[in-house]
Amino acid sequence: MAQIFLVEDEERVASFVKKALEENHHSVDIITDGASAVKKFAGTPYDLAILDIMLPYLSGIEVCRHIRQKNKNIPILMLTALDSVDDKVNGLNMGADDYLVKPFHLKELQARVEALLRRNASDVIPIITLGSITLNTANNEVEREGRKISLTTKECALLELLMRNNDKMLSRQTIAEKVWGIDFDTGTNVVDVYVNYLRNKIEKGFTDKYIHTVIGKGYIFKTEQN
Repeated sequence: MAQIFLVEDEERVASFVKKALEENHHSVDIITDGASAVKKFAGTPYDLAILDIMLPYLSGIEVCRHIRQKNKNIPILMLTALDSVDDKVNGLNMGADDYLVKPFHLKELQARVEALLRRNASDVIPIITLGSITLNTANNEVEREGRKISLTTKECALLELLMRNNDKMLSRQTIAEKVWGIDFDTGTNVVDVYVNYLRNKIEKGFTDKYIHTVIGKGYIFKTEQN
């Protein structure tokens, strides 16, 4: 399941797109103007962005530029009612990966999204090293200071999510959606329980602590000690 960022001010189009992507088991956040999109993207990790060009306050081209400054790897699909070469060139120059001209078939949209997600997944580096921790996502092997650490599949998924978002606060809702593929239930403490499991395995016996609690918000992985 991918977390998708949809910026579209036409309510009918946004509703159709959201429904089509949810049929493929993705989670979709809808934003209706460019200025709000820039703020929202800055605080939430996403796997793919879909941007309409004609938006209130900031154009989709400008939103694309802001997103690309923050994240060089996220796939970006542009939606436009203007089938002109100049519009496509401007979007591509700002960092868009693909274009879809309105009106479009939802099946084509789904196919473009899946292709972009596959392409991005193939570019992901399997080995992550931050501080003294090395995680090999290809085989779920973890080492710290030469010591091998045994983690469960979910613990590895949680560690990967935190490490790939180094220095970025992740809410409990985001963690639940990314690791378990579920909507976060405020009545459950599954995220907190697994964070404690992970801390006990990768931090116990070591001086530096990497997983920090942001009170009332979530968790952040930081290698620089305050």
